[in-house]
Amino acid sequence: MAQVAWFDDLTVGMHFKSPEVVVSEADIKRFAAEFDPQPMHLDHEAAKDTLFKGLAASGWHTAAIAMNL
Repeated sequence: MAQVAWFDDLTVGMHFKSPEVVVSEADIKRFAAEFDPQPMHLDHEAAKDTLFKGLAASGWHTAAIAMNL
């Protein structure tokens, strides 16, 4: 497993392991309320009719987590 300091150091085929991150429902709603206020991130009822069949974290939220690792 390669060690990298910057995203620019990544190359195709490299693998890395990051620490586990636990995201609570409150975390999902807090992030969504500020940065991506879509019903599927904020409302259980609205989220039932989506691909995820329930509340889901924003893609922006998961990207922000990945960039902070």
